[in-house]
Amino acid sequence: MIDKSKILGVILAGGKGTRMGGEEKGLIKLNNKSLIEYSIERLKPQVNRLVINANNNLTKYSEFNTPIVSDPLPGFLGPLAGVLAGLEYADQKGYSHIVTVAADTPFFPKNLISLFLTVAKNHNGLAIATTQDKNNNIQRHPTFGIWPCHLRKNLRTHIVNGLRKIVIWTEKHNAGEALFDDNKKLDPFFNINTPADLNTAKAVLENYK
Repeated sequence: MIDKSKILGVILAGGKGTRMGGEEKGLIKLNNKSLIEYSIERLKPQVNRLVINANNNLTKYSEFNTPIVSDPLPGFLGPLAGVLAGLEYADQKGYSHIVTVAADTPFFPKNLISLFLTVAKNHNGLAIATTQDKNNNIQRHPTFGIWPCHLRKNLRTHIVNGLRKIVIWTEKHNAGEALFDDNKKLDPFFNINTPADLNTAKAVLENYK
């Protein structure tokens, strides 16, 4: 049984925002509020404490009164490096697990923790989020997951050896897949990668609760 009080929330905001012209995605405004504020508001009620994984604009991110942890390995190695940052920080602070969310996904489910806990208990404490499309195809969203701190050294080794894809590593450890309902208006894990995505989010925001 995973103790919910021993789970640290980690918001992944460590990317370079290449498809947004290099603009820091977590700080982009959506209806006069930064994207990362949506992530904070949705994740904060689900955990006792959360941190932001960021590598740039640290002064700006500090304005959200949330601790910042940067990637422990240089070179912008992708979201796995952000997961590693969260795991190593959490372990130092006495947590057993982290739950990660992306800073550019403003509509993610408000029941992440409860479903992750249900699935992860049968998969060694490790699970990632999935949804099912209209054709019953499963879509994985691996930046959203629950991760046990005891795997941190294994993850560091794989990253140093060149691994970048999250699902390759999660499959090695028999990760569970937590299936979240799609409300049919918009994929709850819809993320903003381009200016067009931002316009889509603006168009649906008032009708998506």
